[in-house]
Amino acid sequence: MDVHRLRLLREFADRGSVGAVADAMRLTPSAVSQQLKVLAREAGIDLLEQDGRGLRLTDAGRALVLRADDVLAAVDRAAEEMAARARTTLGTVRLAMFPSAAALLLPGLLTRMGASGVEVVATDVDVPYASAPDTLADHDLVLTHRDERAPSVRSPRIRSSVVMREPVDLVVPPGHRLSAQDSVTLDDLADEDWISVRGGFPVDDVLLSLATITGVQPRVVHRINDFAVIEAMVADGHGVALIPRHAVRNNRIHQLEISGVRAARIYEVLCRPGALEKPVNVAVATALRDLCVHVSQGM
Repeated sequence: MDVHRLRLLREFADRGSVGAVADAMRLTPSAVSQQLKVLAREAGIDLLEQDGRGLRLTDAGRALVLRADDVLAAVDRAAEEMAARARTTLGTVRLAMFPSAAALLLPGLLTRMGASGVEVVATDVDVPYASAPDTLADHDLVLTHRDERAPSVRSPRIRSSVVMREPVDLVVPPGHRLSAQDSVTLDDLADEDWISVRGGFPVDDVLLSLATITGVQPRVVHRINDFAVIEAMVADGHGVALIPRHAVRNNRIHQLEISGVRAARIYEVLCRPGALEKPVNVAVATALRDLCVHVSQGM
């Protein structure tokens, strides 16, 4: 089977449509469709089937994608090894990170990797945990986050590794009735105006988990995904909020630990099964883990 056609099939599995594959690979949709049909003839079985107006993988198509992952990982490793002999850097890793993790970890990671000869091309990707695997279509490693009560992603095409647990704290404005305390219990939070992030992101998942425990539905008055904006709003008295411990920067607000319950988000590295057979990916993943350990020990 042709390696290029296997790559197109994997792209279809990652992106979900012929048009999206065409855009990513800089081909026409008709060229992608034709190549996938040729691959089906090579395989001797249908790989795609109609799904409404679109297409989806058949069982055989999904099985072949798993084998394509292995084949393409081996081809990419060989290409990387040969390219490394012709340059001074060891290789390039495409890394996606959620924004607050990038602020916390990326500067140190780039410094460490620069000294090792590994080039990191980083992108901040602000998506819910459920959508994080989709970003592997364009990246080698994805650092994502989830509520610690949420299950980790399960897929034969994805490997996940937990690298840090970060507590989520309550932040309140100056002069708030709780501002003199170091910690709060859930009973203290029954009648507050809340500023939260959009649904599907870990901080909002934590808030919903706390609501389940207390039986009190939080009164969310604003939804903002930028923690700096949330902090400014809290500082001016527009509500209270949950913010991950290492994301707090505004010295006007008061940070309180929530006692008696687990309230945290998990940092998780996602990659394709064959990705960690490439030394450069292993180097970056290891550096991320080491940096997370350092941050955790400094808590």
